[in-house]
Amino acid sequence: MSVDAEFTVPSWDQIYNMLLELADKILRDRFHPDVIVGISRGGWPPARVISDLLEKSELANVRVEFYSGIAETKGKPVITQPVSTSVKDKYVLIMDDVADTGKSLALVKECIKGQGAKAVRIATIYYKPWSEIIPDYYQQETTSWVVFPWERKETVRQLLKKCIKEKKSMQDAKMKLIKGGMDPKLAERFFREVTGERVD
Repeated sequence: MSVDAEFTVPSWDQIYNMLLELADKILRDRFHPDVIVGISRGGWPPARVISDLLEKSELANVRVEFYSGIAETKGKPVITQPVSTSVKDKYVLIMDDVADTGKSLALVKECIKGQGAKAVRIATIYYKPWSEIIPDYYQQETTSWVVFPWERKETVRQLLKKCIKEKKSMQDAKMKLIKGGMDPKLAERFFREVTGERVD
C-alpha cells in the first residue's frame, strides 16, 4: 500500500460500540469461550474489552510477527511467543483487531487446535474482503487501512517513512489521516514529534 491509500481512523467510542455489538453477536450465537486469546499487539485492547463484555476473566496472549510497516509484510507470519495458557479441552475465542491477510489468524487457529482446544472461533473488529480467513464474528468490512486508537503515533511514524521512500508530501499524508478521522491537533502533534519540527 502506498501513501495514497485511504485511511479509516475510528475513535475509542466507535471501537467500544463495535465491540459491544460484537459481544452481542457472540452471545446470540451461544458461544461461551473458556479463554480469550488476544493476538499481540493489536488484539490485546479488544480482547480485554470483550473479556469484560462477555464476563470472561481468563485472558491469554500469543505473539505473531508479520507486518514490518503499513501493509508491508515479512513474508509469512511466525509465532514468536506461544499461547500463554493451556487451551486443552477449552472453548477458545481468538481476538484480533482486523482480519487483513488472514494469515496470522489462520496460523494461531491451527496452533490452538493443535494444542487440543475443544472449539476455536475467531473475532475481529474489521474484516477485509481479501483475507484468506473469514472471522466467525466481525463487525465491519473495509478496504481502508484502519488506524486504531492504540497505534496512531506508530502509524504516523510508518507513514512518514513511506513518504520519504515514495517521495510523497508529508502534508498530503497528514491530511489523508485527518480526512480518515484523526483529530487534526493530534495529527499535528504526532507529525511534529516524529519529524522533530512543525509540519504545516
